[in-house]
Amino acid sequence: MSYVTFTRQRGKGVHRQSGIALVVALLLLVIISLVGLAAVRGTIMQQKMASNMYDRSLQFQAAEAAMRAAADLIPNNPGVIARNCAAGGVVCLANPFTDPNVPPSAYQTVVSGTGSGQFITSSLSVNGSAPQFVVENMGNWVDPSSNTGYNQSANAHNYGAQGASTTAIYYRITARSADPSAVGTRAVVTLQGMVKQQ
Repeated sequence: MSYVTFTRQRGKGVHRQSGIALVVALLLLVIISLVGLAAVRGTIMQQKMASNMYDRSLQFQAAEAAMRAAADLIPNNPGVIARNCAAGGVVCLANPFTDPNVPPSAYQTVVSGTGSGQFITSSLSVNGSAPQFVVENMGNWVDPSSNTGYNQSANAHNYGAQGASTTAIYYRITARSADPSAVGTRAVVTLQGMVKQQ
């Protein structure tokens, strides 16, 4: 029996492929996919930030509207004043909405209407919760804008100057855009200001 052996010779024009082109193509595809995902993630983050900023600016407007409504209501509506902080033994915390001595029934809500100060519309409400405010009487204080004589200011009496200083009643208004328990994850803005009784 005789055996025939075949041998294969490589020609000069034939090259063995090792598959490196496929690996490079797959790596490039992965890198491009990661760059695309990062761009999409950045776009989504920018959209969320813009949405949150828009929501906060709306809530700021609602809280500011509540402050203006409260300032308009104080002169003719003594019932809006929650408590007298100038009275002896009364301790008023900085934020009456977190003060356990201020019951929720003292929170005033102003809605749209025709009366003085009633200009908060339903578009400023969040999830059905309208802006709220609390008014506190801070007592009589020296009016710094009063004229007590020639070249005298209202606090000139502190330095031994003669002349009568006038006083005025000051009210602290704390307003918030909505009740935090009703708005869920939406923004809540709280503003505070002092108003002098005219």
